[in-house]
Amino acid sequence: MQGYDSLSEKQKAILRVIKDWLTQRGYPPTIRDIGYAVGISSTSVVNYNLNKLVEAGFVIRSENISRGIRLNPELMGEIPVRLSGDNEIVRVPMLGQIVAGEPLPVLGDDFEHYDEDSLMSVPSYLLGGADPTQVYALKVSGYSMIDAMINDGDTVILRRQATARNGEMVAVWLSERGETTLKRFYDEGERVRLQPANPTMQPIYVDKDKVEIQGKVLAVLRRVAS
Repeated sequence: MQGYDSLSEKQKAILRVIKDWLTQRGYPPTIRDIGYAVGISSTSVVNYNLNKLVEAGFVIRSENISRGIRLNPELMGEIPVRLSGDNEIVRVPMLGQIVAGEPLPVLGDDFEHYDEDSLMSVPSYLLGGADPTQVYALKVSGYSMIDAMINDGDTVILRRQATARNGEMVAVWLSERGETTLKRFYDEGERVRLQPANPTMQPIYVDKDKVEIQGKVLAVLRRVAS
């Protein structure tokens, strides 16, 4: 059985996420949840590291069960509640909801003009190394990204940026439509395809000069059902 100290930092971070979910929510995360939390966009990379943790004896997986990820109870005590570097809390501005008809506010070079009520506390590991001064949060309205595990009422953490790679999830301002939307970005030459993650919704096709990327999604904070 492999010791905790011999694990990679990424594997330690994955263990921390699983332990946090089990202790705080009472059920384990999905592979996508883990990926969002530790900054891994590829589910295959998360799956690879989970299998390594199974080999090391820390994780138990049930392939035929939804959220079938468990920690070995005999080794739970070896996993710190907070890993080194993960316990820092940063404050980022909540800029409201992604709703039709309203562009996102323009971010300044600092957040001094945001009052305490508009700031939210976020664990630094969710930022994936991004500069906190370039990060903000938005409340999601709607179900266009439900298959990407983003539901109505969830909060997305974004890094301010004006470009995106194909497949990245971004907030974009559609000047011709007069609305902001959260979709996956695909460059198709003269136009852009904004792909929802909902089989009941059609993609949006827009000319490049009618699209303004306003941020890339770094993490998702789930709305806790009351």
